[in-house]
Amino acid sequence: MAVNLQQAMDIGKYLVTQRLKGRKRFPLVLMLEPLFRCNLACTGCGKIQHPKEILKQNLTPEQCFAAVEECGAPVVSIPGGEPLLHPQIDEIVQGLIERKKYIYLCTNGLLLEKSLDKFQPSPYLTFSVHLDGMRELHDQCVDRKGVFDIAVKAIRAAKAKGFRVTTNTTIFEGTQPEDMQEFFDFLDTLNTDGMMISPGYSYEWAPDQDHFLHREQTRALFRQILAPYKAGEKNWNFNHNPLFLDFLTGEKDYECTPWGSPSYSVLGWQKPCYLLNEGYYSTFRELLAQTDWSQYGQKSGNPKCADCMVHCGYEPTAAMDAMQPQNMARALGSVFGRG
Repeated sequence: MAVNLQQAMDIGKYLVTQRLKGRKRFPLVLMLEPLFRCNLACTGCGKIQHPKEILKQNLTPEQCFAAVEECGAPVVSIPGGEPLLHPQIDEIVQGLIERKKYIYLCTNGLLLEKSLDKFQPSPYLTFSVHLDGMRELHDQCVDRKGVFDIAVKAIRAAKAKGFRVTTNTTIFEGTQPEDMQEFFDFLDTLNTDGMMISPGYSYEWAPDQDHFLHREQTRALFRQILAPYKAGEKNWNFNHNPLFLDFLTGEKDYECTPWGSPSYSVLGWQKPCYLLNEGYYSTFRELLAQTDWSQYGQKSGNPKCADCMVHCGYEPTAAMDAMQPQNMARALGSVFGRG
């Protein structure tokens, strides 16, 4: 079971409540970045390209809690940078658990095993470990040998101690479908609590700009990768709404919900979304009210949005579609491993 039943029911209740209150724009996942600093320099990531004075900064636990309460999203993803570098990450996580938020702490795995004693297993806490493929491919993506083996060892250690663990995989141009299928088979042997996959987004600051997928490339590649899963030949455990996977393969045509996954960091509330560097607001209310949302998403004609199919923009759209009567059974079935 990828998403536990309690989490699925709580999120469903939240979505229904927002609709009953007549809210057209509301968050589903808060991307909480307590720091940009990292112990890797992945070629497809632009986060560590910030100036040194920014990379030295951390959000305090109190700032994190205030952002979470202001936003109100039921799920909090903690990316970075590398969150386990934050000296008070255990306090942040514990405070979010006390607020009954579903936390996905994103990590490259290098510090995970030695950090496990800082945390207690909880249905509200999931470690999301970044793995982009088997050993050679992953170590190439993160530009350091040995990282794959360390991360896999950490996953096994976390599972042995009773923690929920998922993996997070970004897929780039040039990926071979059979290699990714082999990788999914391997992840099944780790007994993780689900896999997350997403096409890469072309961060303007990313050192490597040559391997990001265009929209039609994304659909074609994901159709090939997921063909055994769609045919019922594989039962890979995805931590996704099945409607989002339909979107990746071109069976669904969604518009982005950019306010569905707002981002808060040491710089404030990023506008308009986690992926674009267009400045910051000081409050979440300003982000919602002052952003011209018509300028974003594929239909807007904004070239920065033309090829984006990343989960942070489209999972919220799929979540709302799952609330339609014709989709409810399938979406709920995925909770029990029947996507």
